[in-house]
Amino acid sequence: MSSWFETFQELKSSGVEFVVVTQTAVRGHAPQNIGARAFIGREGLIAGTVGGGKVEARAIEHAQLLLENRDTTRLIESVTWNLTRDIGMTCGGEASFLFEVHGRSDLTIRLFGAGHVAQAVVRASLPLSCRITVIDPRPEWLEKMPRDPKIEIVCNEDMPAVVKRFSRDDYFLVLTRGHASDLPVLRAIYSEFGEPRYIGCMGSDVKALKLRKELSDSGVTSEAISRFRCPIGIRVGRNDPAEIAISILAEVLERRDSSDPSSKWRDSDKD
Repeated sequence: MSSWFETFQELKSSGVEFVVVTQTAVRGHAPQNIGARAFIGREGLIAGTVGGGKVEARAIEHAQLLLENRDTTRLIESVTWNLTRDIGMTCGGEASFLFEVHGRSDLTIRLFGAGHVAQAVVRASLPLSCRITVIDPRPEWLEKMPRDPKIEIVCNEDMPAVVKRFSRDDYFLVLTRGHASDLPVLRAIYSEFGEPRYIGCMGSDVKALKLRKELSDSGVTSEAISRFRCPIGIRVGRNDPAEIAISILAEVLERRDSSDPSSKWRDSDKD
């Protein structure tokens, strides 16, 4: 029991997303007993077993699908499989499993660019319950990023091509070296997702007008453009990377909470 608890605590403290799979019931024959448990991450089995073979392969596949699904309401799920019909085993019987998702955050940030402001944004995000991906073609700038389990570093010359890995529910921050590299990323995001939950780009009011026109010419709808944040961030702070980073994250949190009925701070009169 202590080894399971220790594994659970290690995974929780690492900040990674994982699924605990527990066998809860058996009818007839099954490869494992009630109470068998496994820890599964995005890359597959981490520890434990729920029987090996086909049934464990199906459990791993199902757990990975839960990790890919960003719906925060699907954090716990019970399934029952007929081992012959659903799994393709010959032993017959049924097995039930409880899937529990841990480490899930409802705030996933995709940050294009690794310059001074991006560096400050990543560092300011470390205390938050979030996951962040940083994409940039310059390894020397990516090397300056802090290393943390919640941070994914992607070095790619073709930043627009990375967009298809993500989701419309992500928060996109486009902080590349300038207009020439911002625009292809923005076009890729709108082309892939239509109206993403949040998309912001760093720049002046003049740059914002130019980007909006170019996006409109590319076929982006006026409604989507009206939600495009450029200049990015709420209007507080000075022209300093650390203060810009705070204004950007404040706006991201504001957008998240505006669509989250579970956010209670607006309804509270407490000090």
